[in-house]
Amino acid sequence: MKKIITILTLFSLTFSLNAQTKLNKKLQRYCSTLEQEFTAISVDQKKELEEIGDYIFEKFTLKQEALILFICTHNSRRSHLGQIWLQTAAAYYGINNIKTYSGGTEATAFNYRAALALERAGFNIAKQTAPVSESANQVQNIPYQIGYAKSAPSMIVYSKKYNDINNPKQNFLAVMVCSEADKTCPNVDGAELRIAMPYEDPKYFDNTPAEMQKYDERCRQIARDQFYIMYYLKKKLILQNERSLN
Repeated sequence: MKKIITILTLFSLTFSLNAQTKLNKKLQRYCSTLEQEFTAISVDQKKELEEIGDYIFEKFTLKQEALILFICTHNSRRSHLGQIWLQTAAAYYGINNIKTYSGGTEATAFNYRAALALERAGFNIAKQTAPVSESANQVQNIPYQIGYAKSAPSMIVYSKKYNDINNPKQNFLAVMVCSEADKTCPNVDGAELRIAMPYEDPKYFDNTPAEMQKYDERCRQIARDQFYIMYYLKKKLILQNERSLN
């Protein structure tokens, strides 16, 4: 009986591990240096990131997909960066059964400056022609196609509310990436767990000489954090697999 339990436990964890996805060449170089910067993450921040890793680990032990929804006010910058980078980090570390999403307390548009920062990091970015909608301030909400590997489907991202039909409705983790959304959205219906992880908004540097630098900094910071989550999770999965075999 113990052997059967061990086999089932092993299966429930290994079904989430696969070969690492080969990313776009430029993106692969960018990502290969992120682990060297984990020391720049504060102890408190690491605890929050590990809580996300623990949530995903628990989902895997139950043989369930882990659904992660990043939320900010306008779903225009930080929440998209979180969604895109966590999905990319999962592919980089060969971890399956994770799906990432993003949304806002209101819908505007995915800001082109954030898209450019991702492109500079090595993503293939394609702007589609037809807008999903037009916001109240007449900004066209145009979808972007984000490619990170030839062997993986591109992500289609655009601004939407967190409870949009294309986002999960229950059994998900809500990650609040801006303090304003965390205050104005005290309850996220359907979320099993909610974690506040605010990042400084690069929009404050729009149309300034520091614009590109600040967007690249925020892109890098969010990438580093999401990669730390997957690095932590993979180590935990491997350790648990080794224990199950003993």
